[in-house]
Amino acid sequence: MGALEQISVLDVTHVLAGPFCTYQMALLGADVLKIEAPDAPDCARGRGPDPEANAMGLGLNYQTQGGNKRALALDLDDDAGREVFRTLVKGADVLVENYTTGGMARRGLGYEALCEINPALIYCSLTGYGDTGPEADTGAYDNVIQATSGTIAQCGGVKPGVSFVDYSTGYAAAFAVVSALVQRGRTGRGCHISVSMLEVALQMMSPEVAAQQHPLKVARPKEAGIQTYQTADGQLMLGAFQAGQYRKLALMLETLGHPVNGLAQLRDWEDIWAASEALKAELVKVFQQRSTADWMVSLRAADLPAEPVKTLKEAVENPQLLARGYFRENPDGTAETLPLAAFKMSEGGADLTMGPPKHGQHSMDILREAGLDAAQIAALMAKGVIK
Repeated sequence: MGALEQISVLDVTHVLAGPFCTYQMALLGADVLKIEAPDAPDCARGRGPDPEANAMGLGLNYQTQGGNKRALALDLDDDAGREVFRTLVKGADVLVENYTTGGMARRGLGYEALCEINPALIYCSLTGYGDTGPEADTGAYDNVIQATSGTIAQCGGVKPGVSFVDYSTGYAAAFAVVSALVQRGRTGRGCHISVSMLEVALQMMSPEVAAQQHPLKVARPKEAGIQTYQTADGQLMLGAFQAGQYRKLALMLETLGHPVNGLAQLRDWEDIWAASEALKAELVKVFQQRSTADWMVSLRAADLPAEPVKTLKEAVENPQLLARGYFRENPDGTAETLPLAAFKMSEGGADLTMGPPKHGQHSMDILREAGLDAAQIAALMAKGVIK
């Protein structure tokens, strides 16, 4: 049984951050109802490498955070659709939405309105900038948050080729929701959670952000022990971070016949910062003399963190991931291999038992469970409120 078994979640999200948040809960056993407009499904359904899957609304971008969920196609812009939604809210534990700030409230489905129906409801809103402040009403995507947060500038003017803000925001939201569930166990009350992509991006750079605000400004070189070095046949990322690790590196290099002056004398951070430029120049020459594989054998033997710079293809084929069971075949039997959670639990952990649903796949079942009879469901379908 998953840790969140018997927790019911209304998932009114799209693209990446919100669906990833609710996917974490679905993997842990929550009953997650993915709610999409009948005529406007989650746009992620159409994105991925397989045109046929995209056309079916099962694009890989959607599938990677769609498993274990049930799908309801429901029009929240229609009075009858909103009434159905309010019925679902009565029995829900959690609602997660990532409309632009105020989007749900304008439909009469904001936190203040819904907590009157269900005071125990945990209502989580993910937005670009949070729900207060001068940018609260501004929409955003991962790439523009990377720009405005200083992330791109911090990376030398180059945008990282991954949607790390979206996924980090999803994790932050999932953590907040689970925290609120624990709190509700003490108080009996739900709450509203506001998650800001901008704040998450800054949180991912906490040391740099704190240093930027500190009155003392110090320019320091990049530390030599945590750099990428060219080897005889590739690139190696070295992870000699602390002074003791620099001394281990010194002993290893001396044993191999590549002594580096000053390396063994480093005792603290000030020593490391003062010596980094000279050390890096020396290490550039040293690492070019042997292959990446040879260096890896020696570095591992010396208990020093290091890895070859791998392609994404090489990374996903890492035997370590296979040993951990990180990837799982789609339970529906199709070709996709989908990621699980990035953690293991001895009890109540993540599992993928149901493939990502098609648009509106479970609408009938969900409405019947909510107490609607066949005539009511047929009327809603005829009107286009459900699909």
